[in-house]
Amino acid sequence: MLKLKGLATGIGSLPHKDAKAALDLIFKYIPEIPFWPQLPKRDIREGMVAQFSQNFPFLKMKEDGLHFEPFDAKEGELELFYERVIARDLDYFKISEGFALGLHEFYQRLKETDLKRIEIIKCQITGPFTFTASLKDKNGIPVLHDAVFLQAVLKGLSMKALWQVDFFKGFGKKIIIFIDEPYLGCFGSAYTPINREDVVRVLRELSEEIKSEGKKLSSEDVLIGVHCCGNTDWSMLMEVEGIDIISFDAFDFLDNFVLYADNLKDFLQKKKIICWGIVPTQEFSGKENPNLLIKRIKQAVDILEKKGLEKDLLLENLLISPACGLGTLDTENSERILKLLAETASSIKKSL
Repeated sequence: MLKLKGLATGIGSLPHKDAKAALDLIFKYIPEIPFWPQLPKRDIREGMVAQFSQNFPFLKMKEDGLHFEPFDAKEGELELFYERVIARDLDYFKISEGFALGLHEFYQRLKETDLKRIEIIKCQITGPFTFTASLKDKNGIPVLHDAVFLQAVLKGLSMKALWQVDFFKGFGKKIIIFIDEPYLGCFGSAYTPINREDVVRVLRELSEEIKSEGKKLSSEDVLIGVHCCGNTDWSMLMEVEGIDIISFDAFDFLDNFVLYADNLKDFLQKKKIICWGIVPTQEFSGKENPNLLIKRIKQAVDILEKKGLEKDLLLENLLISPACGLGTLDTENSERILKLLAETASSIKKSL
């Protein structure tokens, strides 16, 4: 059984251009649940959407960025794409070094590392809503509203996740696939016309496919996490059976999150996990300390306990992380944040 209390991980991106330097920080400060770093400042191909776009039939990577060209997909490319999906051709959906150098350097670092201290290997994909909301057709309308392309993205991202499971399975560790969905922070806005049923349906299909197919690839069950760094309707994520971990910005949105105590109670009773993004990122001032951050967690735990949740269950299934990715920051502050994360994790194990 996993002992999660006080373990820490990262969200994904770091500001480094040197993958080895990024990995040095990860293995120094997050040795138990290390992750492969996304490095958007290193190459335009490592952008949040571009990074997972290889061999998608309607996306073309050019010097100025990623282009959505749906008419090209009508010329048999979409049919070929689905043939590869049906055949479970994982090599076709490989994420190459040019698009994710940190992923491949991470693999090499794991080969050179004593794995005894590692509990879990964390990987990630961009979620289907964030992915398709970032792409627009010739009329400026997000691809999110095109059912054909949304479904193709859903299948492609599932294959990208399964390729990662297959790539890292040889290390014999449990693997987490995080689905990064910052777009869901806009849920409920008049400018975000997606409904609850669609969110639940799409994330259910994606998570269940990754889990069921991942189990065939790996001797360990694959865990699925969803990260949203904004405020959203957390109950709809807790409703998706395939989601094992909910990752949220606990520094800015703790008061909002505890409003979902009833849903959270059911979620945790199923042995699910909460990843508290307790270390601020964009709001990081350098004045924060472990005592301050742990105090915030304690206050939230006390509120949830009064609402009927078991304190031990909350603490046993508690991970921590930065509130969001660090890719837009500078390297100095990103290290300070990871150092604070490690210090807070250590204090949680002793004081909570």
